[in-house]
Amino acid sequence: MTTRINIGPVHPSTHGVLRLVAEIDGDTVVNLEPHIGFLHRGVEKLVETRMYMQSPPYMEKLDYIAPMSYDEAYVATVEKAMGVEVKERAMWVRTVLLELQRIASHLLWLGTMANDVGQFFTVFMWCFKDRDLVLRLLQEASGARMFYVNMRIGGLIRDLPPGFEDRAREVLDYLDKQVKTYADFLERNPIFMERMKGVGVMSKEMAVDLGVTGPVLRGSGISYDVRKDNPYYVYEKLNFQTQVRSEGDCFARYRVRMLELRESIRLVRDALAKMPAGDAIGMPVKLILPNAKNRIVSVSRELPRGECMMYMVADPQKPYRLAIRSPTFINLAALRHISRGCRTADIFAILGSLDVVMGDCDR
Repeated sequence: MTTRINIGPVHPSTHGVLRLVAEIDGDTVVNLEPHIGFLHRGVEKLVETRMYMQSPPYMEKLDYIAPMSYDEAYVATVEKAMGVEVKERAMWVRTVLLELQRIASHLLWLGTMANDVGQFFTVFMWCFKDRDLVLRLLQEASGARMFYVNMRIGGLIRDLPPGFEDRAREVLDYLDKQVKTYADFLERNPIFMERMKGVGVMSKEMAVDLGVTGPVLRGSGISYDVRKDNPYYVYEKLNFQTQVRSEGDCFARYRVRMLELRESIRLVRDALAKMPAGDAIGMPVKLILPNAKNRIVSVSRELPRGECMMYMVADPQKPYRLAIRSPTFINLAALRHISRGCRTADIFAILGSLDVVMGDCDR
């Protein structure tokens, strides 16, 4: 005989407003059904009612952990529709900022995930302290700590401030050591290892069938990353390496993100060293842009949580239609499949390993 229990809706300070209905037999999960929609704001429809560059502030709210990533993905879609080329220096600066945003996102994930599996506030406080250093760099570059809205058609709202490169290198050198400290602390903890290893296993075949993306996909042995397989900006020039693990469990997804932290640190260092001179300032915000040169466009980007695809049907003044394939929505759909047969307490470790942001899921 099974029992149905309700988990949530939980507070946004955890993984977002998400409700789970679990069917359990003793302590074993028989079925787990996510209920979403508590943060639905109809962003795709709102975009259709506003001129192109009125929408980036809405897009940033989709993923409030890595808002710059969605800002860039949307602006890149508009640029493609308008046939606008991004300035050379702006491509390098955007790459730096996007990888700094990825570092900040992964640090927040690491702190909350460690807290989910019983590591209390030790790693949580470390990660938030270190994440603040990255947020200060992003604030220097954009003028804001959270919602940046610093992408402009063809470039950015402002160039990197004087001395940014030196301050960024100091932060990166510090974080490079800290990532090893995090790993040593967690991986020598038998409780952490027991909660993560062999839990929530997703085979390579299951990952492909479910269509998961990002670190969740790469944690199951699939070497696919948009930055490598469909590169944009200057990733080809930085010799980006895809980080993959084959075990498919929570620990593998954790390891992929830890490796990505190191890879992002390396990418930012290399980009700063090779940064060309020139102008990175984009077009001033105008409510009416020239007629779209490409009626139908699509753009793919590797966000911290996985691949985001934007499909736009463009009209002269505003999008006729915008459709978003968000990584969180797809990854969360896998939760019920990989939770079956686990213990009830493992639900939170598995959910944490998926790194869901409900604004990205609900849209």
